Amino acid sequence: MEQLMEIVNMVSKVLWDYILIFGLMGIGILMTIRLKFPQFSRVFPALKKMIIGIIKKEKPEDGKMSPFQALSTSVAAQVGTGNIVGVATAIASGGPGAAFWMLLAAFFGMATIFSEAVLAQKYREEQNGELVGGPAYYMKNGLKSNRLAKFFAITAVIGLGIVGVMVQSNSIAGAVNSAFGVSIIIIAIPLALIVLKILMGGMDSIGKFSEKVVPAMALMYILGSLIIIVFNISNLVPAIKSIFIGAFTPQAIGGGALGITIQQTVRFGLARGLFSNEAGLGSTPHSHAVADTTHPAEQGFIAMIGVFISTFLICLSTVMVNITSGSYNATISASEMAESATVMTQNGFYSIFGNFGAMFLAICLSFFSLTTIVGWYFFAEANVKFLFGSKKSTLTFFKIISVLALSVGTFINPTYIWQLVDLFTGLMALPNIITLFILSREVKEILCDYDRCNKQGFIHWEYAYENIENNKQKHKKLKSGLSTTIIK
Repeated sequence: MEQLMEIVNMVSKVLWDYILIFGLMGIGILMTIRLKFPQFSRVFPALKKMIIGIIKKEKPEDGKMSPFQALSTSVAAQVGTGNIVGVATAIASGGPGAAFWMLLAAFFGMATIFSEAVLAQKYREEQNGELVGGPAYYMKNGLKSNRLAKFFAITAVIGLGIVGVMVQSNSIAGAVNSAFGVSIIIIAIPLALIVLKILMGGMDSIGKFSEKVVPAMALMYILGSLIIIVFNISNLVPAIKSIFIGAFTPQAIGGGALGITIQQTVRFGLARGLFSNEAGLGSTPHSHAVADTTHPAEQGFIAMIGVFISTFLICLSTVMVNITSGSYNATISASEMAESATVMTQNGFYSIFGNFGAMFLAICLSFFSLTTIVGWYFFAEANVKFLFGSKKSTLTFFKIISVLALSVGTFINPTYIWQLVDLFTGLMALPNIITLFILSREVKEILCDYDRCNKQGFIHWEYAYENIENNKQKHKKLKSGLSTTIIK
């Protein structure tokens, strides 16, 4: 077992440290330039339109999600243990400057996730009255590569629906056990029942759960973080300075006590930033594919909001809590800080709120992980449908497998599960990045089409699956007309 995990760790290290960082940053920079920096001009108008839709209580058609439900499901998957533990690990190992590179990765990642969302919308399909889509579908229908699509689907099913839910349930069990002293078995059983109840409700249940829990969860964590920052307001300016200085000259932080190079700072910042917001991994397009929207570009704009929330709000909150509260100590070497990285944020909350702070963070972490389980399962199920079809018995069987994996995950060494998650999400990202590069011209054409429609005052898009249905209806009418003529 140890030898196997060493191989897994070695492969995932090569993937994340040498291939994916360049691939994910490369596609983000390419799409940012090709789309003319949509991060500045597209996000806030889309946010305004979405808020209007929420106020008006616009309901999606059956078998679809509203844009807000799709965003909530996407954010549910993006916001997890990586935003708390992962970010703390990044600044512990790479210094405060890692936060700068994390934010830079998110900035370019917004253009990447726009590309994923619009392609998922364009090449989605309809199965048994429900929409389904994601990278496997735009690989099959856009790239015309069934092999690449199947490879992605298999890695997504394992990486998200099995080992992915295991790592999140493990985080819940660890946090609740540490804060409240509750036995792991007592945590595992109700957790499995709660998740099973949500999943058995299908797309509608997942969408409603996400749109209620995710905003409340995010607001609670951000509010708690702001209180800590306010109590340590004298440390705010020095904290911001340390981020910018540490990004380019980490040796200047803590009098050189950190013992890290700029290469390490960049690597930890980019890797954790890209992992936490999931832009380019191929996970979030599954929820954006099923959004009920008039044009693919509109959902692309909303997808960018997800990265903004995940990184610029949640991850940055974690960074500032750790640096301003003093739970991150720049006078201790990075190797020593990394050993206690998993409890750094917890110590930050404890410094202001005491035992309540530790409990509060455990609750936040549990909700983050729970919503990630629901989001990742939904993404994995889309790939089960791609590989095996939408039979109810098939999907029920997969639900049971996921819930069993979730239960088992609470008892396994978290190091092993994280290594597996890193491997499979890395393997997912590879074919997705390749596809985004090849189909990048189509992404630009979709955005140009949206701008033309907007100028004309009539935003519309003819979806492929709707064209197929329309053609079927026309064909039926034609046959019916011919039959009538012949009888006459």
